[in-house]
Amino acid sequence: MAEPHYDWAGFGFDTRQVHAGEAPEPGHGSRITPIHLANAFRFESFDQTHGRFAGTDEGQLYSRHLNPTNEVAERRIASLEGGTGAVVVGSGTAAISSVLIALLESGDRFVSTASIYSGTQILFDRALKRLGITVDYVWDPTDEAEWAAAIHPDTKAIFTETIPNPKNDIVDIGFVAGIAARHGVPLVVDNTVATPYLIRPLEHGASFVVHSSTKFLGGHGAGLSGVIIDGGTFDWRATDRRYPLLTDPQAPGVPSFLDRLGTEQAFESYLRLTVVNDIGPALSPFNGFLLQQGIETLSLRMERHLDNARTVALWLAEQPEVESVDFAGLPGHPAEALAERLYGGRTGSVFAFTVAGGLEGARVFIDRLQVFSRMTNIGDVRSMAIHPGTTTHLSFSDEKRGRLGIAPGLIRLSVGIETVDDLITDLANGLRAVRDAGLVPESLSLTGGNR
Repeated sequence: MAEPHYDWAGFGFDTRQVHAGEAPEPGHGSRITPIHLANAFRFESFDQTHGRFAGTDEGQLYSRHLNPTNEVAERRIASLEGGTGAVVVGSGTAAISSVLIALLESGDRFVSTASIYSGTQILFDRALKRLGITVDYVWDPTDEAEWAAAIHPDTKAIFTETIPNPKNDIVDIGFVAGIAARHGVPLVVDNTVATPYLIRPLEHGASFVVHSSTKFLGGHGAGLSGVIIDGGTFDWRATDRRYPLLTDPQAPGVPSFLDRLGTEQAFESYLRLTVVNDIGPALSPFNGFLLQQGIETLSLRMERHLDNARTVALWLAEQPEVESVDFAGLPGHPAEALAERLYGGRTGSVFAFTVAGGLEGARVFIDRLQVFSRMTNIGDVRSMAIHPGTTTHLSFSDEKRGRLGIAPGLIRLSVGIETVDDLITDLANGLRAVRDAGLVPESLSLTGGNR
């Protein structure tokens, strides 16, 4: 009798999203990974107890750093992203802060592209600043000279997003990875909006990938989670920048993480046993179970998300009440060629458009919606709309909002998996309300919008 597969290397994406990472359940043969609601685990012996704390015996120690339910989700996501390992945490913000705190300490700097999720910018500009960590922003990620000017001797990481939220101004990850490699710093890429179904940044030269797996990976708006994936490729010995907690012994007679585990596994273990264990952004095993369930249908949901979003973007671009649409896959968009090369023209399902009438136009439009939910989340099966200027970017100065392209009439959409005709009807009702309110300039009414 043939035994079930447990090594899914080499299988297709759809197969791995259902099966990768699972292990036999010896008690009752449960086909679904049980929810291990345990905060700690029994050790078999004195020596095993010591080994678990020393990191020389891999296995359960305490749910703050490893839980059997969460471990399945970790291995599954690592498989889909092409990484050597992964660590799940309590939210996407926890994932970003954990990986950066693992790489940086007080007095260090890192570089980030400027167009990123607003909450991440707040994390960089407020929380990390209080820890003595400085961020330098690059406003044009295609300008190698701007990158060179931003990278200093004490720069120890680069951060970017594959598909930035909300402007959909996609980044050429391979180009940025080349800059990171030339300067000997690891590249951290947030792949939340694209997901590994669309692009796998590790294949383009990234060192680490992070997700707010609350979003598309989980997909159903039911629980928070985040994940960090290690590519296992960054050469810690070759760079002239120092990462002492990883490369140096942390106790007398105990090898460093790098000496003990090598390049492929050192960072995952270091992250798990130091930052995640010390700070404690633990993921509930119930949320880990929800995440695992969501991943199983990722490709199916993403196909509908992507098709719906492109259809909606093309429709919006023709409406007289719409001033502009920020969707890189649209014909004539400055990044259209890059969007076609990286994403086949389907640049995720989170994008923005600017409605006529400025702030008042946005208010009238959003208050008319009935199918789109007024929510701050993205990546849900449900479609959502929000006004960034008065919500996610509220704390930004007018000057910064302007530079980021967050206009008074800008509305962010997260397009779900509903029937696309119903979504367009809902948007049309919102735009009709803007027109009926007399907020559409005659020039737009005559030209059919301004792309």
